[in-house]
Amino acid sequence: MNQEHIDFSAIQCWTSLEENFGVVPCTIMSMMSENLVSSACELDVSGALSMYMLALASGTPSAIMDWNNNYGDNPDRAVCFHCSNLPKHFFNPVDLKMDFQQIIAGTVGKENTFGTCVGHVKAGAMSYARYSTDDRRGVIRGYTGHGRFIDDRLELRATGVVEIPKLQKLLKFICREGFEHHVAASFSETAPAIHEAAIRYLGFESHYHPELDD
Repeated sequence: MNQEHIDFSAIQCWTSLEENFGVVPCTIMSMMSENLVSSACELDVSGALSMYMLALASGTPSAIMDWNNNYGDNPDRAVCFHCSNLPKHFFNPVDLKMDFQQIIAGTVGKENTFGTCVGHVKAGAMSYARYSTDDRRGVIRGYTGHGRFIDDRLELRATGVVEIPKLQKLLKFICREGFEHHVAASFSETAPAIHEAAIRYLGFESHYHPELDD
């Protein structure tokens, strides 16, 4: 990456690498993101761009995660998950380890899936961002905002519980506007700077959630 002057990457993480090399690339991607060379799963180039924006704004590692399940009966909490190439910076160090990737083991065989990061996301303030191409309109558009990861140890791999103000309103916006299920996140409070840079300097369309403070 450094030799070719590449700033960030999106990797086809399954199933070619497992079938041809017998490993998952998660840990290598985690190490790159840990060193601010953001790397996103599933060829998500726009997700990698969103990760890179957060990394530049915060000077800290960023990750790509899935918007996943609602969390109990709290409408402002949700489970964010990936399977996992999260940077080491995201994890509680007590239980972080490298293991087999159980999700695709049934497809390519467990012996071909070693190299995923397993642990629980630590608590702390977070910013999130997602910017994507709107090919019909020829624009880049997205959203950003703030929240926090809370201290909850779900029995899932590479899982964090997020608390975001007016989360249901945000989820409706994501679905209505057709955004992907991937979102970039970092342990930072940089969403206002991301939003300003997107609209003022980059010419993106940007939605700030829930709203900018006066």
